[in-house]
Amino acid sequence: MTTIALPELDETRPLSLPLQAERTLPNGLTVLAIRRPSVPLAEVRLRVPFARTELAEAAVLAQTLFSGTSTKTTVQIAADLQAVGGGLGAGIDPDRLLISGNSLVSGLDRLLELLAEVLHDAAYPEGEVATESERLADRIQVAQSQPAHLARVALLKRIYPGHPYAVQTPSVEEVRAVTPAGLRALHARRLHPAGATLVLVGDLDPEQAVEIAAKRLGGWDGRGETAELPPIPALTPGPLLLVDRPGAVQSSLRIALPAVPRTHPDHAALQLANMIFGGYFSSRWVENIREDKGYTYGPHSVIEHSVAGSTLTVSAEVATEVTAPALVETLYELGRIAALPVAEAELEQARQYTLGTLQLGMSTQAGLAGLASSYAGFGLRLTYLADYSERLVAATLEDVHRAAATYLAPAVAAPVILGDAEKIQAAVAAIVPVEVESKP
Repeated sequence: MTTIALPELDETRPLSLPLQAERTLPNGLTVLAIRRPSVPLAEVRLRVPFARTELAEAAVLAQTLFSGTSTKTTVQIAADLQAVGGGLGAGIDPDRLLISGNSLVSGLDRLLELLAEVLHDAAYPEGEVATESERLADRIQVAQSQPAHLARVALLKRIYPGHPYAVQTPSVEEVRAVTPAGLRALHARRLHPAGATLVLVGDLDPEQAVEIAAKRLGGWDGRGETAELPPIPALTPGPLLLVDRPGAVQSSLRIALPAVPRTHPDHAALQLANMIFGGYFSSRWVENIREDKGYTYGPHSVIEHSVAGSTLTVSAEVATEVTAPALVETLYELGRIAALPVAEAELEQARQYTLGTLQLGMSTQAGLAGLASSYAGFGLRLTYLADYSERLVAATLEDVHRAAATYLAPAVAAPVILGDAEKIQAAVAAIVPVEVESKP
């Protein structure tokens, strides 16, 4: 059989940043407009700080924000948005409320006018609130039967004790108890422009787009409450937490490891170390427990950045009978990368992949809007990407080894397994100390 040599990788191209404009309005809203002229659309991302908010009310608010105003029904709002080729929706996480959408560039003014109307006059009609609360309650009930969700719940409680991040899903009872009056009160207290960021990306003139935003959203009421999150607690390594799920045919393996924020000097080296360990398909861990041993289909590791801190999480779903072997191989790969320098070829492959994904992330209007909005939540701008790219290029084998030894060593890990304790506890306990708790 004839083999064909793969071509050499191209040299890394410098990151090219698009034309942009920025202004902070008197009400506290920061507007970022970025030109990306690929198609005649405008992407909109409005990020509003929403930390330490009532979980159930915040979740229902995000589902019903566009369900009507004092003068428009949800159907009329949808029709007005469709008239400019647009749409808007909202989502929530422990840090922020994010309103996302897009429209034709010619309809951006109208889209922002409708957004301003909802921000000023959202009505939260009783029927819509009741319907969406019940839908959300149903989704939570379904999630509570899913191993991945239960493992996430257990991991959060394990690594964030006493912190608002420890519980991120409201109960069904709490969701069903939400009222329109409660949503209107929460909207008035917390949905305001102070500290918020509006990102506009598309085939637009940045300065003109900022002017449009200032015209439509400059009158958004800047009064309201703010909330600060305490830093996440230092990760406490220790016994593996085994959460019993009797009858489970598979185990959910989760390991939390310490990480650093994007601006930390170690971040680029840690990102490369993580990629080599388990951050992409060609990583060591994926090659080991998926390709070589067939223990799992989609293992992955990722650095999760939140406003209050950063954590590296390792995740895999494995059959019950191979839970202990999968844990052994995972700890082995963590120990190997922490103890031994990586090969030059491994580092270069991970570096090229990471730099390439940065370029790809900026290649679409939606991707660029998402990046800009996410970074803005941490006080960063797109110029951060150029600096980050330079640090990725400059990271040496020694830098990556030092980061791996500091942040990926098994000794600093906080492991959790959700599975059938009767079938896996003895084998897992032969590897690491174990604490058992019932299903969350």
